[in-house]
Amino acid sequence: MTTTPIDKTQIRNAATVIVLRDRHTAPRILMGQRGAKAVFMPNKFVFPGGAVDAGDAEIPLATALTDTCAARIAEDSDPALAVALAAAAIRELWEETGLVLGTPGAWDGPVHPDWQSFAATGHRPHAAPLQFVFRALTPPGRPRRFDARFFLLDADAVSSDLDNFDAASDELSHLQWVSLADARAFDMPFITEVVLAEIQARAGDTSPPSSVPFFKNNDEESLFLRLRGYPQPDD
Repeated sequence: MTTTPIDKTQIRNAATVIVLRDRHTAPRILMGQRGAKAVFMPNKFVFPGGAVDAGDAEIPLATALTDTCAARIAEDSDPALAVALAAAAIRELWEETGLVLGTPGAWDGPVHPDWQSFAATGHRPHAAPLQFVFRALTPPGRPRRFDARFFLLDADAVSSDLDNFDAASDELSHLQWVSLADARAFDMPFITEVVLAEIQARAGDTSPPSSVPFFKNNDEESLFLRLRGYPQPDD
């Protein structure tokens, strides 16, 4: 009898931000291209984002995620992750694009090294505008695996110049605002295309989705679930 080997690749929690600009007139999203030598998704156009760092859970947020978003994040995961994921989303947006999602104010006490450049802008991280809209677990067999939560962010909530990427790191190149109508022409990962379809379907709707899609690709099976943030009977 043969058995399927178990994938031992570590699964890291991650946060991704879809920044939506001019949603009611000519909606555009912010995307960048990963490097050719990147281990994960080389050359692909993606939304800014990355793995949760150890210090993200201790970051004092100026505002928290909404109760609805936090409850849906807690479904099928550790409820304590809500703060860390929100912080990671804001940090990755800053690091990869130079955009600031924050409220003006000084930090109390010492600032974590990963957040010193953000704090130097004179802002504290502002999580309330982040809307949790999608979750996906990287399938087994990939060089890296992430349990990624996708957050939709209206560009009006950003505190910095939307066209100034001077403070961005070099992790993403060709940062640009892409029309939703043209985005599918870019070379992007499959899961990015799936999330993009969700964003296109609700670009003009600012209310939280009725439920959050979750592609759960574990070692035994692939499941499509819906996260609602409260106990549900089997779908």
